Amino acid sequence: MNLSRRTPDHLLFLRSWISRPLQVAAVAPSSRRLAEAITADISPRSGPVLELGPGTGVFTQALLRRGIPEAALTLVEREPAFAELLRIRFPAASVLECDAATLPSGCRGFSAAVSGLPLLSMPPGQVERILAGAFERLVGDACFYQFTYGPRCPVPEAVLLRLGLAAWFRRFVPLNLPPASVYRIARTSSLHEREASQCASF
Repeated sequence: MNLSRRTPDHLLFLRSWISRPLQVAAVAPSSRRLAEAITADISPRSGPVLELGPGTGVFTQALLRRGIPEAALTLVEREPAFAELLRIRFPAASVLECDAATLPSGCRGFSAAVSGLPLLSMPPGQVERILAGAFERLVGDACFYQFTYGPRCPVPEAVLLRLGLAAWFRRFVPLNLPPASVYRIARTSSLHEREASQCASF
């Protein structure tokens, strides 16, 4: 029926939330302010970008505004209506209609990952599989950017420790519905290497 071609974004989100509340976990798309905040550290020099749970493409559009080529974007979306809409809106991007915890083996070589996934509504095991799979596909000191509506990082500390990762609060976006915070997650090994390089330069 191609409903996504003619359904406004907020109605498409609401319909998806009603049918799969734990998977979508939001009744409306993220705001442009949140999109700008979560993509603020990513530039055209970064290289290919992996986006998990792009929904209607609010973060995707922010990446394009920052100069990331559309062809350098890989969008992973399990919701069929959203995946259809993404293919229409971003024809040069690679749209993978699959679960973020089971990414294809050939999907790798990314310099950053941006996530719109509702990690707070997922069990820790699923969160760990998503993070582990994403970092297997990120190169070098590439970072993973995640937002949350909660008061702290949505990735449990035990999961971060098992995966050798660390998380930093980056920005608070009060003018989002609801207000949201952005976190940057990176490998602790890359941080140690960066610190050692900075010390050696003195």
